[in-house]
Amino acid sequence: MQTVNIHEAKTHLSRLIVQAQQGHPFVIAKSGKPMVMVSAVPASQAKAKKRLGFLRDTMQVPDDFDRMGEFEITSLFDGDPS
Repeated sequence: MQTVNIHEAKTHLSRLIVQAQQGHPFVIAKSGKPMVMVSAVPASQAKAKKRLGFLRDTMQVPDDFDRMGEFEITSLFDGDPS
């Protein structure tokens, strides 16, 4: 397993990440002492992205959606109990 110092990891992080994704983990060391091991996240642990618009065309939103309940809300703020 490859060991790199912190400075080298900062300088070549993109290249090192590609290597880790290809199945070649590496260790980052500080003053010659191993600190962390970097490896790829298994596909089974990677979260699926949330899909935008997944309910599109499954429901109707009324044109007056922003005014629905307007009178009831106004009466509540005005103190009208009805």
